This record gives sequence, structure tokens and C-alpha cells, in this order.
Amino acid sequence: MSSSEHKKSFKLLQRFQVDFSPHVITQYESERTGMRVVVVDQEGPKVNGFFSLATEIHDDSGAPHTLEHLCFMGSKSYKFKGFLDKLATRVYSETNAWTATDNTTYTLETAGWEGFAQILPVYLEHVILPTLTDAGCYTEVHHIDGTGNDAGVVYSEMQGVQNNQASLMDLKARRLLYPENVGFRYETGGMMEQLRVLTADRIRAFHKEMYQPKNLCIVIVGEVDHANLLETLDGFEEGIIADISDPQAPWKRPWVDSPQPPPLKESILESVEFPEEDESSGEILVGFLGPNVNDLLSSTALQVLLVYLAGSSVSILENILVEKEHVASAVHTFTESRPDTVIWFDMSSVETKKLADVERRLFEVLKETSSHPLDMGYMVDCVRRQKRQLKYTVEESESFFSEPIITDFLFGNNDGSTLRDLETLKHYDEIEKWTDQQWREFLRKWISDASHVSILGIPSANLSEKIKKDEKKRVEEQKKRLGEEGLKKLEKKLDDAKSENDQEFPRSMLEKFKVPEVDSIHFIDTTSARSGLARRLGSSTNPIQSIVDRDKPELPLFIHFEHVPSNFLHFTLVISTESIPIEMRPLLSLYFENFFNSPIVRDGQEIGFEQVVTELEKDSLGYTIDGGADIDNTEVLRIAFQVEPEKYQTAIRWLRTLLWDSLFDESRLKASVTKLLADIPEEKRSGSTMLWSVRSMVQLAPGSIGRARNTLAKALYLKRINRLLKTEPKAIIAQMEELRKSLCNFDNFRVLVVADLNRLKKPVTSWAPFLDGLDTSIPLRPLDSRLTRLSEAGKKPGSIAYIVPMPTIDSSYSVHTARGPSSYDHPQLPALMVALAYLVAVEGPLWVAVRGTGLAYGTSFGRDTAAGQLSYRITRSPDAYKAFVASKKIVEGFASGESEFDPPALEGAISSIVVSFANEQPRMGSAAQISFVNQVIRGVPSDYNAKMLKMVRAVSVEEIRAVLKSVVLPVFTPGESDLFVTCAPVMEEGTKQGFEAAGFKPQVKPLSYFQDDYGLKATEGEEEEEEEEEEEEEDESASDDSNEGSEKDGL
Repeated sequence: MSSSEHKKSFKLLQRFQVDFSPHVITQYESERTGMRVVVVDQEGPKVNGFFSLATEIHDDSGAPHTLEHLCFMGSKSYKFKGFLDKLATRVYSETNAWTATDNTTYTLETAGWEGFAQILPVYLEHVILPTLTDAGCYTEVHHIDGTGNDAGVVYSEMQGVQNNQASLMDLKARRLLYPENVGFRYETGGMMEQLRVLTADRIRAFHKEMYQPKNLCIVIVGEVDHANLLETLDGFEEGIIADISDPQAPWKRPWVDSPQPPPLKESILESVEFPEEDESSGEILVGFLGPNVNDLLSSTALQVLLVYLAGSSVSILENILVEKEHVASAVHTFTESRPDTVIWFDMSSVETKKLADVERRLFEVLKETSSHPLDMGYMVDCVRRQKRQLKYTVEESESFFSEPIITDFLFGNNDGSTLRDLETLKHYDEIEKWTDQQWREFLRKWISDASHVSILGIPSANLSEKIKKDEKKRVEEQKKRLGEEGLKKLEKKLDDAKSENDQEFPRSMLEKFKVPEVDSIHFIDTTSARSGLARRLGSSTNPIQSIVDRDKPELPLFIHFEHVPSNFLHFTLVISTESIPIEMRPLLSLYFENFFNSPIVRDGQEIGFEQVVTELEKDSLGYTIDGGADIDNTEVLRIAFQVEPEKYQTAIRWLRTLLWDSLFDESRLKASVTKLLADIPEEKRSGSTMLWSVRSMVQLAPGSIGRARNTLAKALYLKRINRLLKTEPKAIIAQMEELRKSLCNFDNFRVLVVADLNRLKKPVTSWAPFLDGLDTSIPLRPLDSRLTRLSEAGKKPGSIAYIVPMPTIDSSYSVHTARGPSSYDHPQLPALMVALAYLVAVEGPLWVAVRGTGLAYGTSFGRDTAAGQLSYRITRSPDAYKAFVASKKIVEGFASGESEFDPPALEGAISSIVVSFANEQPRMGSAAQISFVNQVIRGVPSDYNAKMLKMVRAVSVEEIRAVLKSVVLPVFTPGESDLFVTCAPVMEEGTKQGFEAAGFKPQVKPLSYFQDDYGLKATEGEEEEEEEEEEEEEDESASDDSNEGSEKDGL
């Protein structure tokens, strides 16, 4: 793209080529307003924008957070709520925003530059010149509705997080780290008590103070036309200059020109209670003020040191405190960029009565570490691995540079000198030379001997009850104070505000923006080649296939190659699972947990798991084992490695070793089961997670891998495995060996290799040792299919309806599932894609009818072609039945012809499909993976997406109505759709009555009803314990007077 220097208001400050990637970074500044622009040139279909403002405030009012929402409500030239989002849909874009403690950033993701350039000035006007009406502030920030309850988008969002464990501990720590004159001390999201009294005038004043072009940095990553960008920004400035504050007026730069926090004089240990029924375990949070954010060498060394301390199961803190002493389930470290970097240590699942002891033990280990020689070999490995991983992340990330650029804008030098720190990685070479003494001095200075703030998070059932009672009392007093007449006035005020906000904008306003040509989006091309059994899918005649053919293509292993100009190599082993006995499939969770963390046998000697992990980290950039969700087949297993090309053969050897030469060690199995069981209570507290878990247990057959790894299968199965590991460990080890034997066979294997084949030595024959001793004559098994692993209920939806009360939630969730297209060439698929995109568009029919009326936080359709199912999901609803009724009415209206399709909105729906394809392949690795998925997993041509886009554009209104009638409406029809609901106990009766009136026959069941032990029966004493636990859960459910509306208010 052209990047010639512009002659108008924007001057070029600097441009430099990054020396470890092909990125060029260019910085401009407006001489008229002081606005800064940083462009990162990067090839790919996506252009990503970040419009960041430094937002400093010294109170808990939440004004910064409110603007994140209010700026989308309209602007000076486009005074209509929803216009920006509908324009975004039309021009292949998606908008969003976040509010951090130190900045508010608005994001724009677009497929192609043409659409980005069109929406850019409109979006920026919404940021700099928003309408900020009284009506918008009333509905979006806080109001009291006609029933006397507090509501509002921002208020409800904070209501959902203000009293949770993480928020309470974080706020307590910041109050201790920072004095009252430092903005990092405050809750920029807003505290509920302050949001209730926040005025529109205060919000406008904060906007006027902070939302100035000279306090705005525009970061754009992608294929950018620089000349067009600067011309567009010139025009934007011309349009706003008369309405903004004088750009030449004196200006105090937020954060940089503000008072800085003094060093901590002493260490502080305090406790904070958080509401939780289960009082058995708490958390520990420790914070330090670290090196200056602009000290590149110290900042880099800090990141390396934290990896050394707690980066994996072999690092010091994880290995001692988690793996050996079992005093916590994990030790996490992270940093926050501030003028003085904040260093955080977080210890999870610590036994409550031992919190103070474990905090002391943490510092004992840190001081012991700093007082003895470090493992300098491992430290050097950490430095080199961090450097390798950073290069890899830069190549694979859509927008890696955006975060450090925003940090530089907030805290860096105005002359641009600190931005050039992104130019090179030579500082890694410098810290690699550090001595043991230098590292230990650094550790002592910033961590082990440094003053710090420690927060012990203590769970409290009493606090949980107190918060509920206090809130109930406050609302009751509020209703009493307002009285019936006052509530009626408030209801009218809210209705009037909604009417003002929801005014329709002229269609012509949207139509003047042209829908970009798809050809303007530069999708990434990859080249496919095949060897071994993969050649049966067909073979190409391209140059990459010739490279493969020269390297013994007759090696029988199924290998699919994707050629991309990458500096790294990814390979994935896809394993079919049909050969695993059904009753053993729940063991896969344990198999996964242990795969990379077990001892191995090498040359007849046992190698401990710590050495295994250390060597794996040295030889790779990353590795993982999981189900096949990322490759669109949830019934297969997937083992993936990311390495440098010269480590190709080494990684293949590791794969063989881990598959066949690992040891199922009793102590490691026990540790893994303990970790897996510790996660289950948290999973079972989530209404959303349990909704899908219940649905999976009902609609999937026991043979499904997804079902076997489900929380509701693990809950019983792993508990009994844990007991057997204590009484009959050899029996469990024998089962793990049998699982391995059934899984690790040639006929189960398919391989994907993504690399620059021009640089890769022996792409095929490197796999020859992997096949040693395997019977390669047996035919390749077909890929496992979700369609064949549905239960009878899943194959024929329409007879199931379950409502599951959960005392841990105060809202409701539902999913409605019917049959859908089961092939990727189904004739109705293009029309279905358009229909769903139209219905669920932001500010589209379902958004307006459900989210816009407060009936749910969100709704979405799920099209699972692999399972032949179509689902509709309602999320965080005060009444899932009412949300269902409103949704069904919308679909019926369009299906019958009573509601007319809006042509610009139909164009927007098609545009959103284009964006979804771009989102699948933003970078080289993802583009290669989607090519493999299309050709091997889905069995469609590599150019399937391009052909589908042509078919989508040819879809008629009649075809859309037809698919709504035949495919979408059944999702809402009793007898054709299965219904699943999770809800607060107080909602159970009303939800049941509602769906009964709609024609469903719901049964109310506890979560325990859906658990499955896969034939692994409990002993008599164990069974009694489980029954007691279930009774306790049901007692809690019966006695819980869940706080109605708190999630409703989170809309």
C-alpha cells in the first residue's frame, strides 16, 4: 500500500521496519489537533482499528465506563441509536469497546480497507461528538423501572461483578497500593452506589475533558492505503474543528503529568471477604510496584523472570507449591502496564484456614530462591523461549502490536523514541548474558525483598446472605419512598426515553454508503499438497506437490500439507476415536491432563516429568492436546506442536515418545485427578455451562467424546477413579494402558503440516520413524462423525423438555434444538445462512425484540452442520419463556410474509457472512487450517468459501422465507424441538407454566439427574456420600431465595 507523506494537516513523525517480522510501523501526528495515528502494515483480509483515549478520573463514578456505551447512541451528524452498528454490518465491520483503568478504547474490525475507510470518520465522530442525550444516559447508565428496581446497561453490568471475589480483592489491593490522588486507585467501571447518583452533566463534563483529539491515538493494523487514510482523517478534522475545545489550549497529559505513586514503605497483609456458599477454599493476591514501563530491559527481564518462577509445572513456584506441596491449585503471575509496572501473583483454591500460612510460604520460597544459585541453564532457556514465542505470536496474531502501541501512547515519550522499542528484540540478547548475581539482585529488588500488598480472599456464606438482604431492604425502601404514583412516573419517563432513543433513521442515510466489493478483501492463499493415504483425496500438480513428491510420497501415513510463507511450522495429529471402548472414553480427560506431564522411558531409563517438560519447552514454541473443536470435528482428538522448522524431526520424535513411551505414574495420575475434580464445582456453578452440559448428556449417545468429557460425566466418574487410585491403582493404570492401545494405531492417524515447504527438509520421510513397528497395512478408519453419535433424542428432537433449577444463578438460560442441514452442500444452506444473519444482526429484528426490551442479554443461533442440528440460545434472561415467545413471533412474522425484509439490512446480512469468512482466516496459520478443514474434515473443495459467497449473494427473499418455514420455525415448535432451561429456583414455576402453555411438556430435574458414571459403580459407603452431597445441593436449591433480576439488569 502507498504510504507517501501527506501534505495537509498530518505530518510523518517516523517510519521503521521491524527487524524480526515483515511489519512496517508508521507514526503520524495532526498539526491541527494533535491527534496521533500509528499504522502497522500487515498483509491479510482484516483491518483492525483501535481508537484509544487516556481516561483518568479520581472517583468511582464510572463516567469513563458510561461513555464506552453512550458513544454508540448517536453523533452530531448521525443522531440515531443503532446507525453505527447497522453501517458496520453493511461495510463488513464489527464494532466494540473496552474501558480499562487507564484508557477507553473503541475497536473496529473490518474485512478489507474499502469498508474500513468508509466507516472510519463516522465512528470517530461518534467518539468525539456523541449526542450524550438525557434519554440515552437514563436508559444506558442507570434508572429505576416501573417496578422500583434499579436497571440500566452500565449499572447492571457492574452489579454483576462488584461483589465477586476477583473484583473485591483487586479493588482492595489497589486501594492499598495507591493514595487518593492517584487515579489507578479507583474503579473506573463505576461502583453501584455512585452510578445511582451519576448525572448526565457529569458524564458530559468528563467527555469534554478527556475526549479531545490531542488525547486520541488511532492504531490501525492491516493492509492500509496511507494516502486515503490521511485524506479521510483530514476531512474528519475539518468536520469537527468548530465543535471541539481549542486544540492549542494548555493541556495536562493524563497519567504522565499527574502525581505518581510513592514507593511502598512497608508490606501490608489484609483480608477481604467475598460472598460464597462454599467456604472451604479462598484466594491469595499479592501486588508489587515494579520497574518503570519505559525501561525496556527491566520490563523484558521481568517477563522472563515470571516465566522462570511460575510459567509451567516445572517452574519453581508451580513445582513446589502446586505439584509437590499441594497448597494451591495454581500460581498465576501477570503484570499491568503503569508508569510503575504492577506485578501480580495470584494463588487459587487455597484451603481457607491455611491462607495466611500459604502466603508466608510463598515468600519463604521466593526468598530461598533469591538466596541460592539459580538454574541458569533453565533461565537461558526461558529467555530464548520467550523470544521465540514472541516472534511466533507476532506472525500469528491479528493485531499483536496494538497493545504495546497503546501503552506507549499512554505512558511513553512524546518524541516517539519509546515507540521504536518495537523495532528489535536485541534486548533479549542482552539479558541472556545476565549472570546469576544480576538475576538474583533483580529478583530481590522487585519481588522477594520488595514491599508488597497481600490480600487474603476469604469466602463467606454470611456475606452472601447479607448482601442479598441489604439489597432487598434497599429496594423495598426505595419502592416505599417512591410510592405507586412515583413508580408510574418513572415508568413513563423510561418509556419516553426509550421512544426518543429508538427513533428510526431514514433509509437513505445508510444507502449512501456503498457495500464494498468482495474483491477488495485480500484473503490469504495457501497451497495444498498430499502424501501417503491423503493422496486418495486427489493430488495437485503445483510446485509444492512436486517438493512433496520428491521425498518418498509412498510413505503410507496420511499427511496433508499446507504451504505458507511462515518462519515457523505447525503440525497436528488428528486421531480417530471409534476404537476406544465406550466405557473407557471418560478416561480421556485424565489422559489429556497427563499427556505432556508424565515421566517417559528413553533408552531403557525413566525420565521424570520435570525433565520431560523442560525439554519440551526447549524444543518447541507450544504444544496442546484436546478435542477437535478447532478443526470442526468434536469427535476426534487433536495433538498439535508449534516449532521452528529445524525442530521438525525433533517434535515428531517427541510425539512418538509421548504416545507410546510415557509412563502412567500413580502419583501423577492422582495429582491430575485432584486438579480435574477441583475444577468441577466451579463449572457446575455456571448456568450457561450447565445448559450445554445437560443438553449434551441428553442429545449425545454415550459413545460421543464430547459427552464422555462432559462435566456431568466427570463429576461421578473421576470421583470414583480417585477412590480406585487409592485402593486399586494398578487397575487404573491397566485401563490407561488399554486406552492407549486402542487409540495409538496407524488406522486412526491423519496429519496436517503447515509450513514453508520451500525451506522444509524431508517433509515426508521425517515421519518414517514415527511409523516404526506399526501395522500400516490396515485400512484408514473414517473420520468420526457427531451425526452418528447422537442419541435417539438427538436424532429425532421434539420429545424432550427439561428445566434445571440452579441456586448459584439468578437468571435463566435456554437452548432450543431441532434438525438442520447435515451436509455442507445442502441446497438450503445459503438461504439459511442469510436468514440467520438477518435475524441476529446487531440492532436487527431479534436484537430489538429481545435485548432491546430487556428480555435477555443476548440471543443467538447455532448451526451445527456436522450434527445436523439448528439451535437457538437465550442468554441471561429474567424470563426465558417471554424471550422465547418474543423470538418466535419475530420468526413467524418474516416466515409468513407479515414482516417485510429491509433491503439494506439484507445487504448487511450478506456482508456479515463475508466478515465471518474473514474471521476464520485472519493470518497464515488460520488460513491453512481452514483449507485443511474444508478439504479433509468437511470434504469440500478448498475454494468452498468463495463459492458459498457467490451462492449467498444469489439468495432470493422467497428462498429465505422458505427456509424460515421449513428449518428455522421448527426450532420454536413443540414436537419438533427439544427444550433445555437452567434457571434460578425462584423462576422454576413460572418457566414451567409458560412453556407448558406453549405446548411443551417440561420436566423439572436437578443436575444430578443427568450425571452418568459410565458403568463405574460406587462402593456402598461412597454411594451414601454422593447421595448426601446431592441432598445438600437440593436443600440449598429449595431454600435459596435467589436475588431476582440481578442478571436481568446486566443487559
